[in-house]
Amino acid sequence: MSERPAEPPIRVRGLRRTFGAVTALDGIDLDVAPAEVVALLGPNGAGKSTLLRILGTTLLADAGEAGVEGIDVTADPAAARRSLGIMIGDERSLYWRLSGRRNLTFFAALHGMPRDAAEAAATELLETVELTGAADKPVGQYSSGMRARLSLARALLGEPPVLLLDEPTRSLDPVAARHFRETVAALGHERGAAVLLATHDLHEAVALADRAVVLAAGRIVHETAAAGLDADALERAFLAAVGEPAA
Repeated sequence: MSERPAEPPIRVRGLRRTFGAVTALDGIDLDVAPAEVVALLGPNGAGKSTLLRILGTTLLADAGEAGVEGIDVTADPAAARRSLGIMIGDERSLYWRLSGRRNLTFFAALHGMPRDAAEAAATELLETVELTGAADKPVGQYSSGMRARLSLARALLGEPPVLLLDEPTRSLDPVAARHFRETVAALGHERGAAVLLATHDLHEAVALADRAVVLAAGRIVHETAAAGLDADALERAFLAAVGEPAA
């Protein structure tokens, strides 16, 4: 008897979610493979953040299935979260009176890391996101870009096999954003993580993603390989998919 093929790290089937009379997701099907970076594109209200929040176990779907590493996110959200690195929306769960280092060691302990391993992971990640010089300052003294980088470091704790990112570079300057893209590319392409990235930045999608998926009115209206495209070509495909004329 042949073995059943393993499910992809991210698997979504028929996902639906409404907010009153507004349909945020209308039957979404999507897979993300190991070592694949997929960019979610779409106008505001297209359903990008809703999809990420359902996968991230912070929002329930009305219908359909969403799985992470073969785990149903509704049936066993605690198990699903152990496979997730999440950076979604405005980060309100950092402890502003604690230093960046103390924040990371605290969250590492919640991941079950021993103290020595938590401290080592915090030191390495602070260097990765270029916060070593501010590691022992209270997070309340961080700029918005510094807090975004610390949130990314938190998402990377434990080298998760699935990474969910919602407009993670919107508070970063161009140099920090480039470094962020290099970090995410390494996590996806070199370490084998499945990465789902919601962004409005077409240059970021071209630079980082293997595949671009366009959402509009809660539906996937276009998919294309992002590698090898330029931002102008992706913009034309995006505008055509959402029914907007090109300039």
